[in-house]
Amino acid sequence: MERNRYDAIVVGAGPNGLAAGITLQRQGLSVLIVEGKDSVGGGMRSAELTLPGYLHDVCSAIHPMALMSPFFKSVPLQDFGVEFIQPTYAAAHAFDDGSAALLHQSLEKTARGLGTDEQAYLDFMGPLLEDMPRLLPGLLGPFTFPEHPVALAKFGLKALPPATWSVNRFKTKEARGLWAGMAAHSIQPLENVATSAFGIMLAAAAHLHGWPVPKGGSQSLANALSDYFISLGGEIRTGFLVNNLKELPPSKVILMDVTPKQLARIAADELSTSYRGRLNNYRYGSGVFKVDWALDGQIPFTSEVCKGAGTVHLGNTFEDIARYEGGISKNIESDKPFILLAKQSAFDPTRAPEGKHTAWAYCHIPNGSTRDMTAAIENQIELVAPGFKDLIKEKHVMGPSQIEAYNPNYIGGDINGGVQDIFQLYSRPVLSVSPYRTSASNIYICSSSTPPGGGVHGMCGYHAARQALKDIFKIQIPF
Repeated sequence: MERNRYDAIVVGAGPNGLAAGITLQRQGLSVLIVEGKDSVGGGMRSAELTLPGYLHDVCSAIHPMALMSPFFKSVPLQDFGVEFIQPTYAAAHAFDDGSAALLHQSLEKTARGLGTDEQAYLDFMGPLLEDMPRLLPGLLGPFTFPEHPVALAKFGLKALPPATWSVNRFKTKEARGLWAGMAAHSIQPLENVATSAFGIMLAAAAHLHGWPVPKGGSQSLANALSDYFISLGGEIRTGFLVNNLKELPPSKVILMDVTPKQLARIAADELSTSYRGRLNNYRYGSGVFKVDWALDGQIPFTSEVCKGAGTVHLGNTFEDIARYEGGISKNIESDKPFILLAKQSAFDPTRAPEGKHTAWAYCHIPNGSTRDMTAAIENQIELVAPGFKDLIKEKHVMGPSQIEAYNPNYIGGDINGGVQDIFQLYSRPVLSVSPYRTSASNIYICSSSTPPGGGVHGMCGYHAARQALKDIFKIQIPF
């Protein structure tokens, strides 16, 4: 340690921990970030998981929220080596019959591809896109009195209903399937209240900024954030796994980029019994099962348009996907999962040797499930891309237990830091005036278990740091 005492210490160097550290360091404080792994990144790491020369994103791969995030917009990412690549199409939704629906960056092109649902899509998304820039600061943070109540009310009328209700505005299988894929990113039954919000936010991200791929892997984004933090005078120590806060050097405040389970354990001596009890009542969500492949060539989708999409959703119709996602919440597993597939190497040649490719895919699975979904995922891809299996050179598999071992924040394979349903969207980790405060006046939580929840956007860490600056250092920074 270069110092004996710090103004602030951040535990965890994922996107939110790095965002918290940067926000504090910008105010001239002395800030230390400690990370249990040997490299920074959390959910933004990349590695040669299969064969030498094949670079895979360990967790996050496509970054729909990165260019929408007010925090990321404030960081000079390009100056620190980040180059975002826009695939030809943001996403495609592949149907079992070989056809596909497309999510373009253009609202109008997306709508035109939906046939008789063209006007319905324009009427649904058009007004939301007009209001989105002024609503984003409020939507990507803790619940506060809205600055734009009329615009927020219009958003709420479309965002609060279940995805199973909102889909009724569409008639074609293309529009309904595309909507299912967007809403299923919520990782919960599509009949749940507010699942429409997830579909809206992801579609809006595509139309406003695309679904970009960081050149050289998601690790490039993590490295840029850490390098920027260090350039401001901050310090990072990796390979420092914190099991008890007593292991840390003295500081005025500690920000924890961990979920409630880790917080209750690591800070047990500092937190009140009642607060720990509330943390232990926190609900974790479904897990994921992930496969990475080293491939001999590009995935041979039957639909040509799928080849131009950075992300491809598989799972057939809206009804099929709703059935699968609903079953997961009841611990019912199926051989026909909803799959999220990314094809980074199709647009970023740095990911694989010349002429070769990588692919990344996962499906949702009951929390902590031990079922091997590899065959189910590969069979689903083979159905819409005959010959896919013949291209596989090597694969790397991570089930819920391996995912949690990789990152202790992913309890049972839950990559969102807890269920993001209507009951736990703004009350994460506990219902409080400020969800980032804990029962200890100098300890804050800054992980995806706080608003606005999961995703690579850094807003949880940013808001937690703003709260700590106000409470501890009497510094107020404008949003």
